[in-house]
Amino acid sequence: MMPDIPAWIALPATLLLIFGGLLTLVGSIGLLRLPNFFMRIHSVSMGNTLGVGCVLVASMLIASALAHRPVIHELLITLFLVCTAPITAIVLMQAAIRRTKPPKQ
Repeated sequence: MMPDIPAWIALPATLLLIFGGLLTLVGSIGLLRLPNFFMRIHSVSMGNTLGVGCVLVASMLIASALAHRPVIHELLITLFLVCTAPITAIVLMQAAIRRTKPPKQ
């Protein structure tokens, strides 16, 4: 039996899930369509990070409504994502810059 979720929680969670899915889709399409690595890494890091953030907020809303108390475990996931995604993008871009530079003579 599925528990009832109040409409005032279900509506924002649904909108966040739809918006998060669209952002992730746009980031993934950018990965396929953009011409070079530097443009691709930007679309993926921005779109997917924001998309996952929306999904995590929706998960917090639903979990809090079902538990009848604030559930903030997803904040740890969000913190990890916000800290690691930009660092990973920077390291990948630096590697690509070093790879595309001509060797020094």
